[in-house]
Amino acid sequence: MIKKIYTLLALVCYFLLTVQAQHAYFPSKGIISFEKEVYLRARIREMSNNSNGQNRGMMMRFGGNIDEIPEKNTSFFTLQFDEDETLMQSVEAEEQRGTTRANTAGSGRGGRSNNINRRPGAMVRSSMRGGSREKVFYQNIATGKSALQIELDEKYLLEDSLQDITWRFTDEYREIAGYSCRRVNGATSDSLYLIAFYTDQIPVAGGPALAHGLPGMILGLAIPEMHINYWARKVDFTVDNVPSSWKDKKVKAMSMQELFQSLGNNRMFGGGSDPKQIKRNLLENLIY
Repeated sequence: MIKKIYTLLALVCYFLLTVQAQHAYFPSKGIISFEKEVYLRARIREMSNNSNGQNRGMMMRFGGNIDEIPEKNTSFFTLQFDEDETLMQSVEAEEQRGTTRANTAGSGRGGRSNNINRRPGAMVRSSMRGGSREKVFYQNIATGKSALQIELDEKYLLEDSLQDITWRFTDEYREIAGYSCRRVNGATSDSLYLIAFYTDQIPVAGGPALAHGLPGMILGLAIPEMHINYWARKVDFTVDNVPSSWKDKKVKAMSMQELFQSLGNNRMFGGGSDPKQIKRNLLENLIY
């Protein structure tokens, strides 16, 4: 009799678990809050070392005494997603407003320039501190297109294809924002190493900073070479699609290649005299 009762209870539990799994909600629309960490000292040292000493004076001029720079800078983003698109925008947190204004003070001196070559220093300061307040990332996963709207000396809209990333799956898991996430190691076409943690409980193949291509949403992204991490802190579900009105209509669109060509051969991002390395440093500093 007791054995039959245990068997019946086991069947009931199995039935309840099965029903719960069948009705699990896998959201395809929502908003994710991300925290971005930039380890400033390590990042500036890395940029200085990559320049083979040629830009060391420039680094000190823009960064001051490296040992007096805060070890880490934190900023915040929200990523809105639907079945086919993602839109990631920076958020100006209350506790960071004073720091943000100090970091960007003076960037508008001399007025806005129509020649991007005039203000490479603004791009360096922005990249070393982890990016600009005015940065918007857009992915269309269905079409394989991307767009990055960024404010440097002025606003630019960079439209291109989503970059190729080769992913290798591991058996490591981590919980992020309440979701079980699997670790995947990746490499871009120019050999930048990425570490991503994705969850298949959000069945959208997107992620922060234009990362994409996994069978679920990326909730954690680390770029060790650049000393940058993105971590999801909260996921909220919505019924809204990604808005289409985010672009600044006054901004002229250009490709990443056109931006690179307009910069000429400046070495503000390090990389010596190799054009491919300079281009890689430029794109990585803008995107990540």
